[in-house]
Amino acid sequence: MSAKRRLCVIACQSLILLPIFIGLPSHALAQAPSGGVPENAQAKSYGTGWHCNPGYRESDGACAAIDIPEFAYATNRFYGSGWKCSHGFEEIDGACSPILVPANAYLDAHAGGGWKCNRGFRAADDACVAIDVPENGYLNDSHYGPGWQCDRGYRSNGDSCVAIIIPANAYPTYSDYGSGWECRRGYRQVDGTCEGIEVPPNGYLNDSTYGSGWSCNRGYRADGITCIELRLPANAHVDYSGNGWDCNEPYQKRNGECVLR
Repeated sequence: MSAKRRLCVIACQSLILLPIFIGLPSHALAQAPSGGVPENAQAKSYGTGWHCNPGYRESDGACAAIDIPEFAYATNRFYGSGWKCSHGFEEIDGACSPILVPANAYLDAHAGGGWKCNRGFRAADDACVAIDVPENGYLNDSHYGPGWQCDRGYRSNGDSCVAIIIPANAYPTYSDYGSGWECRRGYRQVDGTCEGIEVPPNGYLNDSTYGSGWSCNRGYRADGITCIELRLPANAHVDYSGNGWDCNEPYQKRNGECVLR
């Protein structure tokens, strides 16, 4: 191709592209400089594309500065609003308003976390009211329940602490559940009292809260309120429980006897 013809081709291509550039807005040309990354942005460290620098937010293919309201600070994060309210302020309708702390309360340690009542007070609507601790009770640190519990030897009954009546042969459990007491070993609870457990000959006290309160020694079995000796048939032995029997191998049980298979 001659030099004259080559110049003609370049000039013609320029004339074809000129209307396209003339029709574009001026800011569109500034959004994608070399490399396709707009101003106040950086290419992603992985994959393709770009993201705006901290303090800026993508808007129509460009990076516009984030409008941070008064009493707020930039989070320098690529997600969320890009700002948070300072300590002592909370976000309301896109602005940061001061948190109104009632009497006997303090600001939460976390920014925008609201407020909490002082010890001895509890939240009621938008105020902190004093916890009424009954006689024989004390404040606890729980955020649930009445805010107090009873001293040892007492239990809650509505808004008061009443003494636990402990019967003979019992001891206090200091629990807020159940009767507040349990019978000593060798006794069991019957109609609010502790009655002695009668252990038959060849028996012993067990630790079960159910049943008779006693078990038979090994080689004996319970029969009503007594322990009777096991009667072993030929070719049998006392089983793992100690209160029954099994046949020796290769015998098997049949009608109370041990017979060959």
